[in-house]
Amino acid sequence: MLTLSQVNPKAYPLADATLTKTILDLVQQASNYKQLRKGANEATKTLNRGIAEFIVMAADAEPLEIILHLPLLCEDKNVPYVFVRSKQALGRACGVSRPVIATSVTIKEGSQLKPQIQSVQMAIERLLVKGEDKFQIEHNFLFLVFIQIV
Repeated sequence: MLTLSQVNPKAYPLADATLTKTILDLVQQASNYKQLRKGANEATKTLNRGIAEFIVMAADAEPLEIILHLPLLCEDKNVPYVFVRSKQALGRACGVSRPVIATSVTIKEGSQLKPQIQSVQMAIERLLVKGEDKFQIEHNFLFLVFIQIV
């Protein structure tokens, strides 16, 4: 598992330990309910077909660029996405013995997982908003410093 300093800054938003555990537990349940697609290609297909609830990607995918088309597609389709630190842990949560670099939790009518899925979607959205707020604060600070210099 990668430490925070080892994580590629392109892997954003990165879930913290608590959110990672929640996400991986939900991925495992989704696997049991047949609401999971494993792999970058399958995740791409679910986004294109409009059946993705949210996307989980591994921050330690090597090279990371092989999955960086997914955040762009997610933003186009308005689907939440998040990175977890370990592809090995993501693979175990998916119920396979191999590492998994991307997975998609899919829509299913009348699913018993709907409340948990909505909860995770909201947590991912909060993570994105928190990051945007942090960026805005840094941007405003740099702007103020620039104004004082000039």
